[in-house]
Parts: sequence; C-alpha cells; structure tokens
Amino acid sequence: MGFAASQARYLMLTARQSDLELQGQFINQARLSLANITGALFTISANLEPESPQAVALQARIAAIQALDKALELQLRRVDTQRDAVQTEIEAVRKVIGKNIASTFKTFG
Repeated sequence: MGFAASQARYLMLTARQSDLELQGQFINQARLSLANITGALFTISANLEPESPQAVALQARIAAIQALDKALELQLRRVDTQRDAVQTEIEAVRKVIGKNIASTFKTFG
C-alpha cells in the first residue's frame, strides 16, 4: 500500500473511530436517562402498597425499562468491540506509514 493510500486509510479509520466513540457516548447518555427514570419510578413505588394495581403497573414499567437498558448495554458492547477493532487497524496502518517513510528516506539517504 502506498503512502497516499495508507494516509487516506488512516484518516478514514480515525473518522470511524471518532464516530464509534460518539455513538458510545450517546448510548451511555440514554442508559443514564433510563437509570434516572427507573430511580424515580422506584421512589414512587416505595410509597405504594406492594400489591396495589399502581405498584404492579410501575413494576411492569420498571421491568420494561430494564430490558431497554440491557439492549442498550449489548449495543454498547458491540460499539466498543468495533472501536477496538478499528484501533487495532489504526495501529497497523501507522506501522505501514512508518515503514513507507523509512523506506523513502533510505532511498534518498
């Protein structure tokens, strides 16, 4: 791979890594919002009778929110795995660029 192609690949991978990091931040923000909602629902349910219809409905909502959180956690793991793969590829491209630079200076040196 030539220097220009390596540099273009490096820039593309860096952009992809930034995109994945942003996705991870959005997922974490959504999970934090769900945690806040769940906490508020637990606070409300603490003031209700455990077997009352309102408490049962709140428990169902809490369970649904927890299921959403688990789905977001899995999505975050996928994003982290992709980010790690991109980071590994970035390191490989850096080595290729370094070798290209070294061979260029050997040619002229």
